[in-house]
Amino acid sequence: MTSTPDPALGDPRVADVRRRLEGALEASARPTEAAAAKLERQGKLYVRDRLALLLDDGSFVEDGRFANALAPGLPADGVVTGRGTVEGRPVVVIANDPTVKAGSWGARTVEKIVRATETALREELPVFWLVDSAGARITDQVEMFPGRRGAGRIFHNQVALSGKVPQICCLFGPSAAGGAYIPSFCDVIIMVEGNASMYLGSPRMAEMVVGEKVSLEEMGGARMHCTVSGVGDLLAHDDAEAIELARLYLSYLPDSWRSPLPTYHPEQPSAPLTRATVPERESQPFDVHDVIDGLVDEGSFFEVKPLFAAELVVGFGRMDGETVGIVANNSAVKGGVLFTDSADKAARFIWLCDAFSVPLVYLADVPGFMIGSEVERGGIIRHGAKMVSAVASATVPQFCVVVRKAYGAGLYAMGGPGFGPDATIALPTARIAVMGPEAAVNAVYANKIAEVEAAEGVEARDAFVAARRAEYEEDVDLERLAADLVIDQVVEAEDLRGELLRRLRYASRRDRHFADKRRDVPPV
Repeated sequence: MTSTPDPALGDPRVADVRRRLEGALEASARPTEAAAAKLERQGKLYVRDRLALLLDDGSFVEDGRFANALAPGLPADGVVTGRGTVEGRPVVVIANDPTVKAGSWGARTVEKIVRATETALREELPVFWLVDSAGARITDQVEMFPGRRGAGRIFHNQVALSGKVPQICCLFGPSAAGGAYIPSFCDVIIMVEGNASMYLGSPRMAEMVVGEKVSLEEMGGARMHCTVSGVGDLLAHDDAEAIELARLYLSYLPDSWRSPLPTYHPEQPSAPLTRATVPERESQPFDVHDVIDGLVDEGSFFEVKPLFAAELVVGFGRMDGETVGIVANNSAVKGGVLFTDSADKAARFIWLCDAFSVPLVYLADVPGFMIGSEVERGGIIRHGAKMVSAVASATVPQFCVVVRKAYGAGLYAMGGPGFGPDATIALPTARIAVMGPEAAVNAVYANKIAEVEAAEGVEARDAFVAARRAEYEEDVDLERLAADLVIDQVVEAEDLRGELLRRLRYASRRDRHFADKRRDVPPV
């Protein structure tokens, strides 16, 4: 006669499973004492504390928490993935755990990330990448690197997600080697100063391969990327500020390319825009942020790449509670001249706005693109064409506001009349021409000016130049341009916000078709 197990005692096998699962959960719930101490020294938050700051309370649903549970010391295989909500909006999150082998990737790490991106593609959900990873584990390279569901699939899926849903990256620590491409495929990269870094090859590798001795900060530190390379978009002081900026960034964008933009309670600008805001003399520099603050709802301007190519200002704002994108020349920095970096900065931002149906307002005060051998060698024509291409192909409502000067190709780059904006609006301080009067007279009459000076003296030369400048200015007079329908409307500064708001409402009906073709071939 066989005995039956006592139900009160339970099945030992199930008890063993429970014990092991509870241990795995515990291991992935908090860092070890040593790891916690290291995070504290670095001024970092634990991965689950980062997610708690990002997501609404109680909204997180985790996937793959038991990944690699059979291997010691690899809780969740170093990455936390799942869904949650931000201000009630569903999102996908992918967060490296730097306390697990420095957040490095193993085979199951990659599989979890691939699955999370597949979820975002399938459900068209925004993705938050909380990156803090030393890169791939060399010991797992065969399993996680080359195959169809290897690391390359992550980048493939990110490209598929681009323009479909917002991808927002908070970079808290390193993003090394191939892993550095994860942030680069995101729409915005927020880097924590002192901790965040991005590089394809470490300083040690650079010294071994190319003989260069360089520090990590110089090679790929947060401040370098936010000021020099332009790879980083925003610089944060710590993890909490980075997450706050990420949440704020999402508030300007829709859930996906199909979704409407979020709307908020209308506010008045922080300070009214007046005739005194814009100096009437075009040679007098001023900060274009003063114009922006007079147009957008109070406190709503969210600048992107403020430390990079500051001669051009780009960012999101709200006008009467609705999201708009601002592209503005800033004469206070390098005279507002467009360089290769500012052209790149503008093109990327315009593409972003066009992808997510954000109307664009251009504030033009631009003498044109920079000239000289240095910028020609740097590809100013190619980079400038990239910006012009972005403006031309954008199908969202676009408004060109000529604040002061708009000379040469600068007019085209700032959404001028030839690019079919919904309207070209000018302030009375505006001036549109191929070039400024001084440069134009010198270009056309250089030989004649020299002849007059040689034959009749300096006073005669000055009189000749003044007469030619007067002729030129009459030729490009603002009233004439309005009479010839180059300009759609001329308004005083105090009326500009109201004019734009009315036109934005009508422009919402705009046809979004540009051209029938598979894709363009941008001059990148």
